[in-house]
This record gives sequence, C-alpha cells and structure tokens, in this order.
Amino acid sequence: MANERLRAVMAAGGRTHADLAGVVEVDPKSVERWGNLGRTPRRSTALKAAETLGEDVHALWPQLKQARSARAVSPELVALYEQRAELPVSAFVNLLALARRQIDVLVYGAVFLHEAYPRLNELLRERASDGCAIRIAVGDADDANVRQRGQEERFGDGIESRCRLALMHYRPLATEPGIEIRTHGTTLYNSLYRADDDLLVNAHIWGVNAYAAPVWHLRSSGSGGMFVTYADSFEAVWKSAQPVEG
Repeated sequence: MANERLRAVMAAGGRTHADLAGVVEVDPKSVERWGNLGRTPRRSTALKAAETLGEDVHALWPQLKQARSARAVSPELVALYEQRAELPVSAFVNLLALARRQIDVLVYGAVFLHEAYPRLNELLRERASDGCAIRIAVGDADDANVRQRGQEERFGDGIESRCRLALMHYRPLATEPGIEIRTHGTTLYNSLYRADDDLLVNAHIWGVNAYAAPVWHLRSSGSGGMFVTYADSFEAVWKSAQPVEG
C-alpha cells in the first residue's frame, strides 16, 4: 500500500527519490519503495528523512510509534494506542486477513478502511470463501441516535453521510455466502473490529472524532474478561440491527 502522505510531502517540496536518498544515505530504490510500496525505513533513517522533509516522523510512518505495553494491567490487553490515527490502516487489514473463523465489525461508518484500502471487499470475500463467518454492522443514517452522535462530534450531518457511504461500500457483499450486513441505530460507545480471538476497540468520546480517540487491542484469554464483555456487546447490537438486502 502506497505511503500517500510521504509522496505528497516530497512532491510539495520538490524532492526526488535521489534527493532524499542522498541526504539520508540510502539507495534511491529504498526511498522509492517507501513511497510506492509503503515500506517502513529504520527508525534512525526515518527520523532523518522526516527532519529533512520538515514533517513529523509519526505522521509519515505511524507504525513507528510503538504501542504501550499493557500486560501488567490485564493479560488480555495486548497494546494501547492514544489515538486511532496512530494505527496504520494495514493494522486493521492484517488483522482481518488473518481471521480463519470469524470477523465481526461494529461501526457507524469507518469509511477510512475502504478509502485507504480499496480491496477491502475482495479481502472479505476471500475470507468468506475460506469458511470465515463475517458480520458487519454500520450505522443507520436515518436513526436519531446516529444523528445525535454527529452533533456531539461537531461534524453536523457528516456522520450521516459517512454511514450512507459505508453502506454503499458494503452493500455488494450482502449477497455473498457467509457475509451478513446490517444497519443499527444504537448509541455506540465503541467501534469494534474482531478477527477470531483478537479485537480492536476504538473508544467513542463525547465531542471527539473516532480517529482521535484511543484504541486497545485485546486478545481473548478463553475465560471471560474484557474480550467477552465486548463480544457480548456486539451480539446485543447485532440482534437489534436490520438486515441489508443486496
């Protein structure tokens, strides 16, 4: 996946692959791979490149911002991120790609996934064809709770547009065997992205867009705990959600 941020910054500054390579002392082919293939340089090289370009290194390579270890808090808590924006989209994509039994997604819109990874539907079809059960619930743009969330985020009717856009993206999957798409009108406290025994929880905070809210990565311990709490929450919303016809 291309690093569009890096390519845009280089273009704006009139930097070529050779220019940046000469400053940070790497092969121009390496710089080309950073931009076109989304490769991540070593931390020391990335810091030098970011300084040269006048950019924050984590804005160019979010994956270099290491998650805080949270094992001491809970054996289920794999990592904690201050903002969803710290996670590259590849973290979500890779999580879903590794699923073998079950994928559950509960969001209002989360259109950032399709925007950054246009192959998302193809990936979900592939997982379903391999026997993975997939359930995706997006927000009902006409529901009062969803509109209220938009007002709280100070996005006006933006969240309604994102819900409609998300449904447009996912609707073609509604006829695929093993994939179910539903819309919900719940007051959503967290967006959930589950793949088998791993779960990314994106908190919802009053007045804050989801990209600026924390994310915690949970892994099931097999004996209750937070993972089951969130999994049960998904089930409750799913039961009340409305099926989408293809």
